[in-house]
Amino acid sequence: MAKEIERKFLVKGDFRAFVTDSHHIAQGYLNTDPCRTVRVRVLDDHGFITVKGRNEGCVRNEWEYEIPLSDAIEMLSICSGSIEKVRNIIPAGNSLVWEVDVFGGRHEGLIVAEIELPEADTCFERPQWLGEEVTGDPAYYNSSLARS
Repeated sequence: MAKEIERKFLVKGDFRAFVTDSHHIAQGYLNTDPCRTVRVRVLDDHGFITVKGRNEGCVRNEWEYEIPLSDAIEMLSICSGSIEKVRNIIPAGNSLVWEVDVFGGRHEGLIVAEIELPEADTCFERPQWLGEEVTGDPAYYNSSLARS
């Protein structure tokens, strides 16, 4: 079973000088039940479908599969809500990576940084541009943002 272990933070400072790569993401939700979220994503020119279980702190089950881009685009059209963002990649040392999402559309101005960890108690360096931790706050779940 695949596990996602992720910490999430607001961004309070300028991170752009550290970005090594960026990707455009459009995503929507076929199901937003916290016990079984089903997400469809278009990342640049690739499609994905992801099923996530309920969060237990910063840990949850996650299964993600690449699907044909045309299928992902069609599925997005039947989602009840969607979000668009640019994901900026920043190396974090020790094989870790910050993913800094700059939201567009109705969430313009929201910037959230996520770091995926190998274990829930993994130590990591917190850059100066990192703000308040919002791990576990449903207001910052992408599925909540897509609905609001």
